[in-house]
Amino acid sequence: MKIVEKIKESLPKEKVSRIEFEGAKVVVYTKDLQFFRESEEIVKKLVSEIKKRIEIRVEKELLMKEEEAKQKIIELTPPNAEIKELVFERERSIVNIYAKRVGYVIGRGGEIAKKIREETLWQPRIERAPLIDSKVVDGIRKMMHEEVEFRKEFLNRIGKKIFEEREVDRKRIRLTFLGGAREVGRSCLLVETPKSKILVDVGIIAGTQNGYPLLSVPEFNINEIDAIVVSHAHLDHIGFIPTLYEMGYDGPLYLTQPTLDLATLLWLDYIDVMQKSSVKPLFTIKGIKEAVKRAITLDYGEVTDISPDIRLTFYNAGHILGSAIVHLHVGDGWHNIVYALDQKFGKTNLLDPAHTNFQRIETLIIESTYGGKNDVMPARKEVEEQFMQVVNRTMERGGICLIPSFSVERAQEVMTILVKHNFLYPVYLDGMIWDANGIFTAYPEYYGKRMMKEATSGKDPFLSPIFKRISSQSEREKAWSDRPCMIISTSGMLNGGPIIEHLKFLAEDERNTLIFVGYQVEGSLGRKIQKGWREIPIEENGKIIPLKIKMEIYTADGLSAHSDRRQLLAYIGNLTARPKRVFVVHGEEDKALSLSNAIERIFKIESYAPRLLETLRVA
Repeated sequence: MKIVEKIKESLPKEKVSRIEFEGAKVVVYTKDLQFFRESEEIVKKLVSEIKKRIEIRVEKELLMKEEEAKQKIIELTPPNAEIKELVFERERSIVNIYAKRVGYVIGRGGEIAKKIREETLWQPRIERAPLIDSKVVDGIRKMMHEEVEFRKEFLNRIGKKIFEEREVDRKRIRLTFLGGAREVGRSCLLVETPKSKILVDVGIIAGTQNGYPLLSVPEFNINEIDAIVVSHAHLDHIGFIPTLYEMGYDGPLYLTQPTLDLATLLWLDYIDVMQKSSVKPLFTIKGIKEAVKRAITLDYGEVTDISPDIRLTFYNAGHILGSAIVHLHVGDGWHNIVYALDQKFGKTNLLDPAHTNFQRIETLIIESTYGGKNDVMPARKEVEEQFMQVVNRTMERGGICLIPSFSVERAQEVMTILVKHNFLYPVYLDGMIWDANGIFTAYPEYYGKRMMKEATSGKDPFLSPIFKRISSQSEREKAWSDRPCMIISTSGMLNGGPIIEHLKFLAEDERNTLIFVGYQVEGSLGRKIQKGWREIPIEENGKIIPLKIKMEIYTADGLSAHSDRRQLLAYIGNLTARPKRVFVVHGEEDKALSLSNAIERIFKIESYAPRLLETLRVA
């Protein structure tokens, strides 16, 4: 393998005991401690020559004993680092350090982390412990450590595939839209290059029988897929991934760490909801475990090879925590694809606007969820002020604000608005929201700059004492009697979940208010109430009974995590590189076509709204 030979040629032969891969990272092991301690400059020089990620570690027999290393790490780090756990992976010479305040473990300029490495010989991996207990975060980390032998072999195998000399006859780049074209849901893009095939997102249309990607096409062969790349953790982008692993896919899953945690939370919840509805889920716990075991997480801006001719970089998409704009660099500067969905090109309380700084873009793929002519949202400041007026009016009359919400992003955005406006009444959180908050507190570096500064200085909004967890029926009933207050609960469209219990109890009291903060799909109970239904059928003890809606109804338009038409056009206009072509997807047909026509007219760029199963050659 050429890359191994290049490294061997560049390093003293007697200093290197073996070379292995961890995905696209090359790990050089040594038994020479002087070489190890002086390796920083050697690595910098070598990386600049071969343009690959390289790390030098000592062989496991030279490592400080674990108990001694534990004491040394505690001695080197200040108490206010609040180290929660140390996990040693001797087979990889790595120590995982989980702390509530990682800055104190890293130290100014990284000096503490360097001391840990030099004095214990272990390679430190420093991650933040959630400030709110999270079974999902803890469970994923535990699985990764339990599967260390599997992970070591898997990552080495993937690295060999990435750097292998692959002979393929194809001399083109093609895109096949297996889902999400002229529709919202089941986003799935097959990218075919001369030497690789990868999938970008593999989602479902939730609540439908056949709402999964259309894979029965000649272009798709599960045994030829080199990688799956995920933009963010919503079911319409991740819902079919565990199924692919149960179908036999055995390759890597690339995503940010918050996306992995949130995806796992949503996959587990999906199984639970389906089973409670007596519907067979698309996948089982086994599929989730297989996906998590093969996950390779990347930070924003981290460039990595994922196949013989594709390099991947994630950038902030401004949509939800950890959401990413996917940049694929094909060949040696041959073609650049930017996959910009879902995205928000506007500042929210939680996140910064979507990234626009690219050196080159040949093909841009953009969403059109709100790409129609009339899809223009009001100013965020105005939306928040009106929202708070309705909330405060309800509090003054001794009522309860009931907010059906998606557990990831929308609930957290509402929470930040409440903290920002100094809301002092109790806010009860029901469903998965509390679990999602735990994940959010583990990754403040993925917040927007202002929010990150507040969170890392001890002012994380999700730790406010106004927020209280509901985890039982008795706690639910306690919230109903704690007037005035607010209840935020799943599901966001009133299609099931604990929100229905709250609605049954609160609907007939005129002092209360039902506030919609998210999109209500046609046919959902939420949409029916929005349309003016004031009597709805509700199941009670196996019977359908009428429920009168006497509470105030309010829709807070403008809190969407998607860009509206003006923001989508502004995003293209603000790109530092002008795309050669634009493909418009992730929107109803009329909206996709409308936005595509506007892009062509305004920017004089070739633009097209692909159809389902259409294959297009881009190079």
